[in-house]
Amino acid sequence: MRVEIKPSAIRGTVLAPPSKSMAHRLLICAGLSAGESVVRRLAFSEDVKATIACLRALGAEIRLDGDTAWIRGANVREKLGKTAVLPCNECGSTLRFFTPICMLSGEECVLRGSPYLMTRPMTVYEDIAQKQGIRFVHSDESITVQGCLQSGIYEVAGNISSQFISGLLFALPLLDGDSEIRILPPVESKPYIDMTVQALRDFGVEIAVSGNRYKVKGNQQYHSADVTVEGDYSNAAFFEALNYAGGTVGVEGLRADSLQGDQAYKILFGKIKSGEMPIDIADCPDLGPILFAVAALCGGGEFTGTRRLRIKESDRASVMQEELKKLGVAVEVGENIVTVHGGALHAPAEPLSSHGDHRIVMALSVLLTKVGGVIDGAEAVRKSFPDFFEQLRRVGAEVNIYGMDQ
Repeated sequence: MRVEIKPSAIRGTVLAPPSKSMAHRLLICAGLSAGESVVRRLAFSEDVKATIACLRALGAEIRLDGDTAWIRGANVREKLGKTAVLPCNECGSTLRFFTPICMLSGEECVLRGSPYLMTRPMTVYEDIAQKQGIRFVHSDESITVQGCLQSGIYEVAGNISSQFISGLLFALPLLDGDSEIRILPPVESKPYIDMTVQALRDFGVEIAVSGNRYKVKGNQQYHSADVTVEGDYSNAAFFEALNYAGGTVGVEGLRADSLQGDQAYKILFGKIKSGEMPIDIADCPDLGPILFAVAALCGGGEFTGTRRLRIKESDRASVMQEELKKLGVAVEVGENIVTVHGGALHAPAEPLSSHGDHRIVMALSVLLTKVGGVIDGAEAVRKSFPDFFEQLRRVGAEVNIYGMDQ
């Protein structure tokens, strides 16, 4: 799908979309609960659809009506009597959250995904499986596990992905014995772990947190709950960034007391504007593309803690370097640092590329509202924000969509 965005007068107010990160967590907790739970204010992005499909594959009963899901949870320690096949599609969160859950029944489970998803690091779980005698087969299109996760002490590096820790936090409370997760510093993306703990507590599961240690009592039960997904700071950032491209946009529906680490954009945008550098994004790597875009609008910026941008949906630092060059802005990418140089932003002489990454599409769209241009592969926004372009139009952007669904 190709999207053309023309220079536009942007003004208005948008309602923040529901948080994809929190939706995953609440859906999984509901899917592990006895009785029927209700999860309200869902946006059915491709990633959220993947989590719902995986819960169904494990035996959860899910009824959808509008933006609400009614979920009767599955007993994931009970044997299904057949191989469960979980369609993770392109979602790294879904894959990493469900892998330990699939190690609870002892039966064979197959987690399927796109070829690119299967290149995402899974060494934390591979090492656990090897130590505990759990079968773990990683191919180009799937991961197959068979065996029972054991309670005990888990030491996990804190600079790989918080998703591994969250995955263990979902599974360990259901084991017979007590466990402890010890996160080895440096710890990155800790706010995402805090969000998982919050979701678990919403469903009656207690985790004792002391610094980088998470003590998990065994033999716990998830209890049904009625919950509502809060607004998403990650995607709200793209609309507030329009204020640095000459727009006047307000975002409503965000919790002031949210644990989402990406709420940091409210501070970080101001630092970019005032030239306060460097900015460490180790705890909020998903903001990388839009922070680089705002830096391009504000005369440049320097960002540290960027190493993990290589293992997202694309190599986000290198991809933004490539696309910003088309817009007249030079970017240097180092091992753990990105420098966006000041430059005269101009319309690209060739189409920009999404590189199959939803956050790249949205970050580039912000820039094109100022200078105009086209983006190929813009359908990637469906991964997290299916109505992004509709919302962009609502605040005045002139957007034309060509090819696929319009």
